[in-house]
Amino acid sequence: MSTYRNRKMSHNYNDIPFGVVTVQRLARSCCPQLRCNKLTVFKVSTFLLTYMAYTCYHMTRKPISVVKSVLHVNCSSNVVHNSSSHDCGYAPFDGSNAQALFAILDSAFLFSYAGAMFLSGFVAERVSLRYFLALGMIISGVCSYLFGVAKTWNIHSMAYFVYVQACAGVAQTTGWPGVVTLIGRWFGKAKRGLVFGIWNSHTSIGNILGTLIAANYVEIDWALSFMVPGIIIALCGFVMFLFVVDSPEMVGCNPQAPAAALERDPANESDIEDNERLRSRPSERTPILDRSNPQLNSIQRPISLKDALHIPGVVEFSLCLFFSKLVSYTFLYWLPLYIQSSSTLGPTLSADLSIVFDVGGIFGAIVAGLISDLTGMSATTCTVMLFLAAPVLLLYQQFGNVSVFMSIFLLINAGFLVNGPYALITTSVSAELGQHSSLEGNAKALATVTAIIDGTGSIGAAVGPLMAGMIASRGWQDVFYMLIISDILAMLFLVRLVKKEYHKFRRSTRTRIE
Repeated sequence: MSTYRNRKMSHNYNDIPFGVVTVQRLARSCCPQLRCNKLTVFKVSTFLLTYMAYTCYHMTRKPISVVKSVLHVNCSSNVVHNSSSHDCGYAPFDGSNAQALFAILDSAFLFSYAGAMFLSGFVAERVSLRYFLALGMIISGVCSYLFGVAKTWNIHSMAYFVYVQACAGVAQTTGWPGVVTLIGRWFGKAKRGLVFGIWNSHTSIGNILGTLIAANYVEIDWALSFMVPGIIIALCGFVMFLFVVDSPEMVGCNPQAPAAALERDPANESDIEDNERLRSRPSERTPILDRSNPQLNSIQRPISLKDALHIPGVVEFSLCLFFSKLVSYTFLYWLPLYIQSSSTLGPTLSADLSIVFDVGGIFGAIVAGLISDLTGMSATTCTVMLFLAAPVLLLYQQFGNVSVFMSIFLLINAGFLVNGPYALITTSVSAELGQHSSLEGNAKALATVTAIIDGTGSIGAAVGPLMAGMIASRGWQDVFYMLIISDILAMLFLVRLVKKEYHKFRRSTRTRIE
């Protein structure tokens, strides 16, 4: 039996998702003559499923930034809000310390997210990613729903809100290591920056959807701003459980094999026939752990955190992401409130205007990935964009409230330059470092490296909104100074890598000339 055939039969029938098996059976019975490139089909489905998954993760993070404006309102306003019987908002956020309480809520989520991220990468390499992602999405949905249902149940305990936010932070850590590892397994290194740049737009799309959904309900019933996204992500988590395939080998695909060898032939190479032969193998008692190929697992052992830190570039990009994500997440959690406080716009319009920042982030991620592919200089690409971001942030603080047109123009550019490096580091760079030549082909390092880089960045993401909440009471100008300084520090941590890329570029240029 060929190597391809052995790989195809090496996985347990019960490891293949029920949804995939069902679709295969339907295709075989309804369209027996249908032929398609199986690898391409699974690549596309993995791309779309992971895109949907992380869009949902970010969608449930956004409502808190929109709802802040009605949880605490100006007591002198003549407008009657329906958030509670108190004119100043919904208790316990109706007091003069509301900004500090909001900062505590943000920190509860982000610090728990940052702390659990390191453990999450460790776990992701040792369990089935299908179960890992599905369970994480469902729990995230429950947490989002519980935050909103507090209004329905008339809960005013700060401890309740902090606990729900902390649980949500832990549940959300399942997302990034899981989806990046899946994309890394299914897609090769060719044009990785562009693929990841397009794929990483899910972050901005999730922010946009979360903002639109929350803004739609914020002045009617803010509880629905949390409950609706919670229901959506839980349903999508069930879809992930039905259709996500952990690895190409599980369904008999070899990404390195010629395309012709992977075409589906229902008459001779039916996946269902192979799967039926494997039904008798017991695995019901251990559905999460992947023990299908012990020989491979014994060779490719997951690496430790210490070993991952010794991979060249991991420390530098981790520290850069700390400050890059600090800037990005400060905008994520505080931009709608800043727009409302610095203009005459209401909560809904302020939330809608903040979407422009994420629109710029979509294009920034794609352009950063494309430039990185063309030049092979990821650190230099990030450094140039960070260098340009600092003056744009200053310009937005000074002139963003002059007119709506000026605000949109500066926000698009700020999102482009701030989220471009952030997206490149968390996707293409993480995947590249997770498959570094020093690992000798150990594919099990990817989730750990991803967790280290994103976990370090998540600490910055927790620090940024917390500091913004404390500094905002003195004036928003100081908040922007903090963001500009963070942006410059992020750039400085990449100086050594930029020098290495420059010298490598000069050597390659000389070689081509000679």
